[in-house]
Amino acid sequence: MTTDQEISMSVTETGATVWLTGLPSAGKTTIAYELAGRLRADGHRVEVLDGDEIREFLSAGLGFSREDRHTNVGRIGFVAELLAANGVKVLVPVIAPYADSRDAVRKRHQQEGTAYLEVHVATPVEVCSERDVKGLYAKQAAGEISGLTGVDDPYEAPESPDLRIESHRQTVHQSAAALRALLTERGLA
Repeated sequence: MTTDQEISMSVTETGATVWLTGLPSAGKTTIAYELAGRLRADGHRVEVLDGDEIREFLSAGLGFSREDRHTNVGRIGFVAELLAANGVKVLVPVIAPYADSRDAVRKRHQQEGTAYLEVHVATPVEVCSERDVKGLYAKQAAGEISGLTGVDDPYEAPESPDLRIESHRQTVHQSAAALRALLTERGLA
């Protein structure tokens, strides 16, 4: 049974897409889940569109060519905009290495009148390589894989993101707090 308060909340909730871009092992997903917990605790509807899960369920069969990456980012952007347009805070920790792909997602959000924030988790490749959460840097160094974003495949860092987080200089809690402050400042949380 739905209460009047729940109906009121769902009608007035402002959605937004927060795209966290950065190199593999930069801290994007960790920050997104930390922020999601904080937002949920305050009563916001939140979804995290994890890049690995999207690749498995929505973009299965796509490779890592520039065209496939653009298609993947476009699909994620479409789903994010739909959710955000319906009052959900959508956190998207996805590399999205090409500026034109991210710009296309931003433009779609603008056309639909949906809030969109781009956050650059600006962690140096050396730090990402040390973290190597998924073992990708080790595999690339051993010659087992190629096309690793930021190493032997391009990464076009955002020129003017809404927020730049240097996760190697602050804790996850501080990073999530900075992002939460941005959402509050923009009237989105």
